[in-house]
Amino acid sequence: MKFRFVSLIALSSLVLSLSVPSLGDAQRGRRERREERRDDRRDAVTEAMTGWTRLGERWVNGGADHDTIVVGGAEGTFTSIALRVEHSALELFDITITFGDGTTWSPGTRLVFAEDTASRTIDLPGGARVIRRVDFHYANLPGTGRAQLELWAR
Repeated sequence: MKFRFVSLIALSSLVLSLSVPSLGDAQRGRRERREERRDDRRDAVTEAMTGWTRLGERWVNGGADHDTIVVGGAEGTFTSIALRVEHSALELFDITITFGDGTTWSPGTRLVFAEDTASRTIDLPGGARVIRRVDFHYANLPGTGRAQLELWAR
């Protein structure tokens, strides 16, 4: 009887510890949301001061990943793009840009970004163009956290 009671208490403790987030998880979540708000404010200032427009962002979820940022004609026409990587290191395998007329272009880029770094300005072919979408193939570097990739255009 005593063994069953002790086993039941141990099992209950295990279930509760797995289902209830730790204080560290809650603090980490608040810190990440605070960093994202700070990043959004900084991005708004950057847009106002430089003429660059942030078209979108994606978080890299672990190993090799593929994501798309859909842009569209409402954002306007652009002559160049740049990428910014925040929060962790990232390896970018390929970028494919689809323009408003359906043509695609890949700048043939394979880059490794350190945390909080940006690419060079990548000039788009053919003058000012509408960007319909940008596809990314990338991965977090081993031993690093989750990276956030931002797409900027001018």
